[in-house]
Amino acid sequence: MAQANPNIGDTRPVIRQLDEAAINRIAAGEVVERPASAVKELVENALDAGARRIDIAMADGGKTLIRVTDDGCGMAPDDLPLALSRHATSKIDGTDLLNINSFGFRGEALPSLGAVGRLTMTSRAKGYEAAQIAVAGGQIGPVKPAALTAGTVVELRDLFYATPARLKFMRSDRAEQQAVSDIIKRLAMAEPFVSFILRDVSGGGEGRVLFRADSETGDMFDALHGRLARVLGSEFADNSLKVDAERDGFHLTGYSALPTYSRGTAVAQFLFVNGRPVQDRLLIGALRGAYSDFLSRDRHPAAALFLDCDPQMVDVNVHPAKSEVRFRDPGLARGLIVTALRHALAEAGHRASTTVAAATLGAFRPEPVGHHQPARIYQMDRPGPAARQAAYAAQAPGFADMPATYTARVEETSPEVEETALPLGAARGQVHENYIIAQTDTGMVIVDQHAAHERLVYERLKRQMAENGIAAQALLIPEIVELSPTDCARLLEHADDLAKLGLGIEPFGGGAIAVRETPALLGPVNARAMILDILDELADQGSSASVRTQLDAILSRVACHGSIRSGRRMRAEEMNALLREMEATPHSGQCNHGRPTYVELKLADIERLFGRR
Repeated sequence: MAQANPNIGDTRPVIRQLDEAAINRIAAGEVVERPASAVKELVENALDAGARRIDIAMADGGKTLIRVTDDGCGMAPDDLPLALSRHATSKIDGTDLLNINSFGFRGEALPSLGAVGRLTMTSRAKGYEAAQIAVAGGQIGPVKPAALTAGTVVELRDLFYATPARLKFMRSDRAEQQAVSDIIKRLAMAEPFVSFILRDVSGGGEGRVLFRADSETGDMFDALHGRLARVLGSEFADNSLKVDAERDGFHLTGYSALPTYSRGTAVAQFLFVNGRPVQDRLLIGALRGAYSDFLSRDRHPAAALFLDCDPQMVDVNVHPAKSEVRFRDPGLARGLIVTALRHALAEAGHRASTTVAAATLGAFRPEPVGHHQPARIYQMDRPGPAARQAAYAAQAPGFADMPATYTARVEETSPEVEETALPLGAARGQVHENYIIAQTDTGMVIVDQHAAHERLVYERLKRQMAENGIAAQALLIPEIVELSPTDCARLLEHADDLAKLGLGIEPFGGGAIAVRETPALLGPVNARAMILDILDELADQGSSASVRTQLDAILSRVACHGSIRSGRRMRAEEMNALLREMEATPHSGQCNHGRPTYVELKLADIERLFGRR
């Protein structure tokens, strides 16, 4: 059991002024948590110096060596000792801590690193000779002449040698190396016009390249798309949607993946504010909220989003590592993200992730071959119309009279346009009374009829509710919910918004509120539980979607029961009508739980399965 006053002895404690070395080691504990933190600070300094090429070398996960080489503006010899002084910086003048346009601004990184490791800095500015300075355990050496053509080289050896207790908390070399790689990839996404090279030189020499991203060309979106393909992979780039929206001084850009390209965790969510990588709860909650209508709770969206605004509208000086920010108007930032992402998803229409088709093709198993036996390749030409006519004539009477374009046994309805040219093609059959097989000009489509129709009905119900409003049901006896005065005031601030969703509340004296109306669609509800859920969301995110979420859940269940059931046989015109409605309905590429409603297989891939290619 803890003592009553564990930190107070018999003698009166005396206040002492710490020496500079202790101060720097304490600051290092806040800024430099692990080797990846040191790399982040040094690379951000290089970017602030205008570098267009940054080379990062490390050994043993960054524990024994970190070297960052850049081609930035460099420093004059007289500036080197000042750069190692605490709170000395060239990035702000101290008059306005809200007008920050650079990564660094506190002037703590270099002296903190020099306090816990052996730091050597070589630099050359235009018009000056190159110079070098070293610091070990807080002891700064003299400035010496050096050989360097341009830019800056910062070398940090034996990190935490001056504070050996910190070394016990380091993870394995592989884990620290992965953390450094993650930091570099985040910064590379933020700066697509800058080249990054990360190397592991644990064995000496040039080492091996862990990550390389050459500078991109083109406009901002082209460069960003190319950089994201390099960092996150071509699958993300192929299945992401361009985001570009602006509102009241905030500008949101980037790429966000289709719902069917979701992940099991939030590892593929990258958020930036004024170019700075952040892990902010408000922004992550907004991203999650934008996809709430398309993904189940165990799936997470993938996105790389960049929110830019006037530096006066955001405070970046609220976290030691600057990984969190505080907005002057958090509701505006959150609303822009949710609105912009939902607009981009709506414009995607029925589009589904290409990874769905890749997984489907991967499920097919080719004919096994011997260890030394090569796979057989069948060189076969696709049959032309004349060949098909001859084949029909040989198979059964009447086949030869069929039109040349007829390649399946579902009776067609003579459409005015050739439906195979449409995105989801023309229905050719139904298998297992649940899956529609459609033919397109470039391949085939397999549709889950129940999942597809469920989404269509759901979108129709949401549209009707938006047009006609949400009916409220008055309670015969209002339910009184006791709250703290603070929670009561916070909830009443949003009373008008809740009323639009059918939830009518009003003050009832003290910290109590009276719930007089609830959404009729929900039926009997536990008003107290709903109010507490709303308050939790307001405290965590500044806004609440609890009522809307519950309404959408009801509509989803209604859509599920009102849609075409599995096991129902459909006529050709019904199947084609379903395909056409899918093409015209936003979000029809995934069901209400984020699963795909159809799979498209390209003819070239099908031919490859059968060894024709």
